[in-house]
Amino acid sequence: MTERGWQDLVVGDRMAVDQEFAQRVTDSQFSRQEWGLIMTAVEFEIENPGDDEQARIVADTSKIEQVMPELENIRDQMGAMGGAGAGGGQSGGGGVFDSVKDALGLGGGGDDGVDQDRVQAAGRLAQEYAGELQQRLESQGKWAQVREAASE
Repeated sequence: MTERGWQDLVVGDRMAVDQEFAQRVTDSQFSRQEWGLIMTAVEFEIENPGDDEQARIVADTSKIEQVMPELENIRDQMGAMGGAGAGGGQSGGGGVFDSVKDALGLGGGGDDGVDQDRVQAAGRLAQEYAGELQQRLESQGKWAQVREAASE
């Protein structure tokens, strides 16, 4: 089976985990819109698929940093609409003036301004999601089939 093959087997399970995980996202610093964008940057892999004891689903979070500027755009848009968004507005300042400064290249961090704490928090949440997905597959009796498909 192709690399994508095992992922095709778990589409329904992913949708179920998405619903179950919604409260965890709500309790996090990320809005649902932000989480959706984060998930586009996350790829799931099965480490050691041939080893029943050590096989596990892991989230490859190496691309999350690339979507962080867009996450900030989502947060800014939510703030402009009057919503506090998730995380209670942790960034200091913000608003139109800071957006104009950033657009002119006068903002504090420039391209290096990616909030590493948010990147790490997104990565931890994605790993937690991977664990929930694996747990669901195990409880549904599908884990062995998924591991087998991943090892082909």
